[in-house]
Amino acid sequence: MSHTLTDSGARGARRAAPDRRKKKPKRKRRTGRWIAIGLVLVLLALGGTAWWMYHSLNSNLNNVDIDKALGDDRPEKLPTSGQNILVLGSDSRAGANSALDGAKVSGARSDTALVVHIPQGRSRATAVSIPRDTLVTRPACTTTSGRSLPQAQRVMFNSVYSTGGPACVVKTVEKISGIRMDHYMEIDFAGFKGLVDAIGGVTVTVDKPIHDKSSGLDLEAGTHKLNGTESLAFVRTRHGVGDGSDLGRIGLQQQFMLALLSEIKKQDLLGSPTKTYKIADKLTSSLTTDSGLDSLTSLADFGRSMQGVDPNTMETIMLPVAYDKQDPNRVVAAEPQAHDLWKALRAGEPVPESAKKSPATGG
Repeated sequence: MSHTLTDSGARGARRAAPDRRKKKPKRKRRTGRWIAIGLVLVLLALGGTAWWMYHSLNSNLNNVDIDKALGDDRPEKLPTSGQNILVLGSDSRAGANSALDGAKVSGARSDTALVVHIPQGRSRATAVSIPRDTLVTRPACTTTSGRSLPQAQRVMFNSVYSTGGPACVVKTVEKISGIRMDHYMEIDFAGFKGLVDAIGGVTVTVDKPIHDKSSGLDLEAGTHKLNGTESLAFVRTRHGVGDGSDLGRIGLQQQFMLALLSEIKKQDLLGSPTKTYKIADKLTSSLTTDSGLDSLTSLADFGRSMQGVDPNTMETIMLPVAYDKQDPNRVVAAEPQAHDLWKALRAGEPVPESAKKSPATGG
């Protein structure tokens, strides 16, 4: 699972000039992802699944023992911290994923990362997205395979996954936020494509044409029903929208997440066990969790515990960032906004508006 930063750095070098980066994207700050919310909706629909379906879906799941790799050097679990889940969308080019991307890239990276925070009472939720180009300090960590890595400064956040795997990503996020992650979930690109195809596509509307040779996305302005491959290109496009950086595509990912949820709701999964099974089969086949959620029973129990959370009112925030002074193609956490954001979540309090402002987007 090794991968250098050559590909990521090359993409960064092709971005627009600094004066274009100051332009405000139409959609800012709110950067929810399809993964966590869609998973919960599917899990809630599985309550009456027959035993044979359960056995089949359960055998699909992969899991990693995050707790064993992290040991005791972790943030304290506070009474006010509620539940916190780190959700990753990985862009492995191995196996079925190799056909989903034209780039000649090996290994895997965390293409999408968000911390889903559910306060005590589980009646609301906040999702914080961490831009993949964010420069971070990766703390000394032990991979899930037992390999020790020393601390490394000023590394791109999405490189931590390829270098150290899930355990090192969790360790890094806990170091950044001061929040203990209760659970870990990961879905790969092949799973994303299969999920969209299983529900019959997702309808989106774009105000301006999007033509991105890198992702293969070619859309005129208007309404389109996207299949799995097209949806994958839609959420991954970066050169066809905004300033060409990861920040520019965040608005599209938010739009797609809402469209996906709307499509799932229209399908009445609770009233269609066959449809539910098909979707759940695609999702669980590409899902990796921590050992605390390593069975369908555990996942379903967790999903039911969040029945009070309305996905439509889920607050979605991007980690406030500013362009790095040494490397304008990278971003760093903006202070004091980032500090205030994590502090509010640790205390189980609403995030103040001032903590949502990101200098890099002009918000």
